[in-house]
Amino acid sequence: MAQLEPMAIVSEHTALLPPFDYDPRTRVVFGSGSVDRLGEFARELGGKRVLLVTDQGLSDAGHAANSAVSLEAEGLRVVIFDDVHPNPTTDDVDRCLSVAELHDIDLIVGLGGGSSMDCAKGANFLLSNGGKMEDYWGIGKATKPMLPMIAIPTTAGTGSEAQSFALIANAKTHMKMACGDKKAACRIAILDPDLTVSMPHFVAAATGIDAISHAIETFVTKPRNIVSQLFSRRSWGLLSRGFSRIFESPHDISARGQMQVGSHLAGAAIENSMLGAAHALANPLTAHFGITHGFAVGMMLPHVIRFNAEVVGTLYGKLAVDAGLCEDETDDLGSDRLADFITALLREVGTPTTLDEYHVDTSLLPTLAQEAAKQWTANFNPRPVDPESLEELYRCALSDN
Repeated sequence: MAQLEPMAIVSEHTALLPPFDYDPRTRVVFGSGSVDRLGEFARELGGKRVLLVTDQGLSDAGHAANSAVSLEAEGLRVVIFDDVHPNPTTDDVDRCLSVAELHDIDLIVGLGGGSSMDCAKGANFLLSNGGKMEDYWGIGKATKPMLPMIAIPTTAGTGSEAQSFALIANAKTHMKMACGDKKAACRIAILDPDLTVSMPHFVAAATGIDAISHAIETFVTKPRNIVSQLFSRRSWGLLSRGFSRIFESPHDISARGQMQVGSHLAGAAIENSMLGAAHALANPLTAHFGITHGFAVGMMLPHVIRFNAEVVGTLYGKLAVDAGLCEDETDDLGSDRLADFITALLREVGTPTTLDEYHVDTSLLPTLAQEAAKQWTANFNPRPVDPESLEELYRCALSDN
């Protein structure tokens, strides 16, 4: 056999890698008790007057007060805004902004789930650049530097701490706006699994399903690349094995850590490859019927997997193999088994798996499909979608039949 010259070998292998642009901006600190270092990190970033953005539940649980103690121990002044609601709207951001302006804030901490972190990022947009949230719908519309921000997730789901996007709903229409800018990326993310133990069952289930959907969708989207897929696949391995464990043993910190790191890696994958049709389909369901985001995505995801299998079936097969659902990634049943696995997880945590169970009015399906087609994430689905195909996916989700 002819020998290849060393340069030929290098060229042969590098030619197999498509180009990518990976631009990490967030320092990640993981470990039990790591939240106690919050004050240290804030001081390193030059903060003096800190706005701590959270929700009432976390405030009542003492998490906000504990974080404030860490900040004050470093001589920092702390103001707490704990009026964030689930699926934050422009009204939440405006209230948060008023507090930030009143106290001349120079550093922001987002403590909580995606809602608190997104609200904190939204307020940062307006505090630093002025205007209203609608002005930043899209990518890269902030023209001025933004304040440093530290994110402390208390759920294992959204991965918002790894992303430069704030997902904010219009208070009047309830449609979500993805407002992204690299300047909005958190400087530091503190992943402390101890903070996730206090999550109620409902929250742990919804956020966990959301994180799993992130891992799966980012692995197959059109903009996927070698970096995003590394994050997606490692995330999937952690989440698919850790999800059931946190319900079997709620105080298992190892499992909590798996879910939290898995969620973060999935969020990092989103930053590099975006999401797909399952999220596009979910947002109108949340806007019109109040279906919790994670459950809406999880309900639609199996149907999207079967729809996409025509073009990315082998990729789904890899995930099926990773989860022990089949032995060969080329197995034609891999996509179906992956889809069934997601439905089984929803049943495991006791949440509906069909639109009928949520009493969705079928006469609204065309409207929902039109709105789903306008969602930004629809553009990144590996198989093209339009209102007609999205309506069919909704109809597939009506019942288990």
